[in-house]
Amino acid sequence: MSIPADWRLRIPAIAAPMFIISTPDLVLAECKAGIVGAFPSLNARPLAQLDEWLTQIAEELAAYDASDPPHPAGPFAVNLIVHKSNDRLESDLELCVRHRVPVVITSLGARPDVNAAIHGYGGIVLHDVIDDTFARKAIEKGADGLIAVAAGAGGHAGRLSPFALVQEIRRWFSGPLALSGSIATGGAVLAARAMGADVGYIGSAFIATREANASDAYKEAIVAAKASDVVYSSLFTGVHGNYLRSSIVNAGLDPDNLPEGDVSTMSFASGTLSKAKTWRDIWGCGQGIGVIDKVDTVADVVDRLEREYVAALEAVNREARGATSYTSAGR
Repeated sequence: MSIPADWRLRIPAIAAPMFIISTPDLVLAECKAGIVGAFPSLNARPLAQLDEWLTQIAEELAAYDASDPPHPAGPFAVNLIVHKSNDRLESDLELCVRHRVPVVITSLGARPDVNAAIHGYGGIVLHDVIDDTFARKAIEKGADGLIAVAAGAGGHAGRLSPFALVQEIRRWFSGPLALSGSIATGGAVLAARAMGADVGYIGSAFIATREANASDAYKEAIVAAKASDVVYSSLFTGVHGNYLRSSIVNAGLDPDNLPEGDVSTMSFASGTLSKAKTWRDIWGCGQGIGVIDKVDTVADVVDRLEREYVAALEAVNREARGATSYTSAGR
C-alpha cells in the first residue's frame, strides 16, 4: 500500500470532505474512529473560523493520541478549492501551512505553487480527478497522490466506471490512490483495493450520522433513498454532480427535465456558491446510499465498515485457498 505507514488506519478509508456537512464534530469523530477525516476549508466562515477549527482539531487529536497511544486517531485533511474564482484560496492555504495540516485535498484545478507550499512543511497533497488526463496533469504539477472520482460518487462526480478509471491511472502511476464512487460498505472498500486503489473514499455514508452538519430531513432522505433516486446534473453549480431526487422535487423543479448549467457562473466568492440553495436545499449524495438504513454515530458506521471489510477479506481468502486446492487436485 502506498499511503504513508504512519497513518495507521483502522481500515483503509478516507471520509470525503463535504460542503456544509463536514465540520470539526464530524472530522474529529472520523479521525477518532480510525480513518482519515476531512473538511472543505470553505465550510469555516468567516476566515477566522478556519484558524479556530484547525487549532481545535489538532489539539483534540493530540490529546486523544496521548490518552491511548496503541490506538491513535487517523490524520485529518483539509480540502482546498483551487478554482480561480475562490477568493479565499491564498488565505486558506496560508493557514494550512501555519498549522501544518498533514493532508491537503485539492479540487477543481491543480497548481504547482499550492503543492510546493504544502510540501514545504512535509504535508501530502491528494488531488481529485475524474479522468486520466486530469490525473496526469495533477501529478505533473506536483501532487503526491490522486483521488479517482468515478461515476456514482456524491457531489461533483465523474462519468467513468471505477474499473476504467483506476485501470488507466495504474498503468503509469504507482503512488497513493483513493477511489470514490458508491463506496458505502466494507466490502466496497476491499473491492477498491482489489482494483488497485489504496483506500476507499467515503462520503454519503457519513451524511446520515449524528455528527454530520446536515438537517434531520436530509439525513432521513438519505436513509429512505436508493441509487435510482440520485440525479446527475450540472444545473446547480455548472459542474456535473449527483443530487437527491426528492430535494430537487421539493425545490419545485422537475428532476427529469433539468437544463444544463454553465460553469462560468460558478463562484466561490466569500466562500459561497453562486447558487445559494445548492448543497443546503439541493442535497448532494452518491449512488451508494441504498445500503444506509438508519442514522447512526460515526463510530457505529466505522465499526460496521470494519466488520464488513474483515468478513469480505476472509471470504476472499477462503475462495483463494479453495481455488489453490482445486488447481492442485486438477494437476
